[in-house]
Amino acid sequence: MAGKIIDFVQKRKESIEKKRRNFERIMFQNLLGHYSVVNRAGDLLPIEIVDISKRGMLFQILRMSHDEKEFEKNKELSLRLYFTKDSYLPVMVKVKHATPFIDQLGEGFMRYGCEFQQEHQSLRALEAFIDFIYKFAEHSSEDIDAEKAYSVP
Repeated sequence: MAGKIIDFVQKRKESIEKKRRNFERIMFQNLLGHYSVVNRAGDLLPIEIVDISKRGMLFQILRMSHDEKEFEKNKELSLRLYFTKDSYLPVMVKVKHATPFIDQLGEGFMRYGCEFQQEHQSLRALEAFIDFIYKFAEHSSEDIDAEKAYSVP
């Protein structure tokens, strides 16, 4: 271990990024993942959010439910991000890239990297949500006794 220098600032950043990604997975799978859709010519297609930032997002669509046709680059899409069963934030995005993806179970997806359309009025609310994700990752603590806290005596 002699001679090895540890950059604590970098380690802290890595730890925060790991917590942010873990929290995003939970939020996307348990909340937004079940209720996010893309509006395509009147059809609502379920999407799965993979990553999000203030500039844009990455989402995927199961290839079977997407009739194998890609959204082309620079296409503007209307998304609905549901936060309750009946209410959603409308979000406009522009497709920047599309990449085929196969998950660990062998399921085929098409992943779309998109940029938020800055002039859309709901973007301020979405930015507040994204800020929360980042602040949560930075300031949250991990509960090593979580199982005890949720168990009933």
